[in-house]
Amino acid sequence: MMELLVNCKLCPRNCAINRLNNELGFCKSGKNIKLAKVSLHAWEEPCISGSNGSGTIFFSNCNMRCVFCQNHNISEEGFGKEITIERLSEIFIEQQNRGAHNINLVSPTHYVPQIIEALKIAKTHGLTIPVLYNSNGYENIETLKALNGYIDVYLPDLKYFNDKYAVRYSNTPNYFSYASNSIKEMFKQVGKPEFDKNGIIKKGVIIRHLMLPGLLFDSKKIIDFIYKTFKNNVYISIMNQYTPMFNAYKYPEINKSLNLKHYDSLIKYCLSLGITNAFIQGEGTCTTEFTPDFNLSGI
Repeated sequence: MMELLVNCKLCPRNCAINRLNNELGFCKSGKNIKLAKVSLHAWEEPCISGSNGSGTIFFSNCNMRCVFCQNHNISEEGFGKEITIERLSEIFIEQQNRGAHNINLVSPTHYVPQIIEALKIAKTHGLTIPVLYNSNGYENIETLKALNGYIDVYLPDLKYFNDKYAVRYSNTPNYFSYASNSIKEMFKQVGKPEFDKNGIIKKGVIIRHLMLPGLLFDSKKIIDFIYKTFKNNVYISIMNQYTPMFNAYKYPEINKSLNLKHYDSLIKYCLSLGITNAFIQGEGTCTTEFTPDFNLSGI
């Protein structure tokens, strides 16, 4: 798998640089894995966090440039610690031993070859809990195909429908085209959701959509795509937790909290379509309180 880093085209940026020689492309990732935090996370969707927590592993760097990113110190500013593939495999086992319901790979796209190698090792040492791929959705199909059989649950974002927003707020051209096709591949691999006796997801796709201020129409177009394509064979997680952070102050139209009436309107729209498999959020989520403290813990 590591040969994929010689001419890196893991994501739609297709930088074609040699990361084994530590050349850096758009995501600024070299040959080594870089992590910012390992933890048991209690604030994911209920079927992911459960009672024990989700075994989150936060990878540093990113192939997007969201102006409002709450994790900007690791996604854009490079905070983190480099580790080996062998150490990552140990972390997988340590998370399982802590009682995590799953391994939750957060922003993993640019480290897929290393992750696959680490999973191979961990499975020979007794890794049995589900593996989640927690992604921004900006993926290449060929990279996802390499993950087939290693990932049990896909947790992609579907951020934008209209490309003008993807470019303005995330510097990510053709986002919907790539993300929508990627989610189809994810569903092809893992199929309909399955849960254990305690309601913890074992297999399936949960599509996350974070509503942004003023983009109700764009959000409705995303919901239309999801329901038309998958009906109720996937779960949708519709989030109202947008908090203007990082460089959001440069964009007055999103430098504010979400209008909760718009959020309620989107929920009613989902119900009108016949959507039943969805997670929604209550009030009080627009806060920095839920932003992880990236302190290299567990690494």
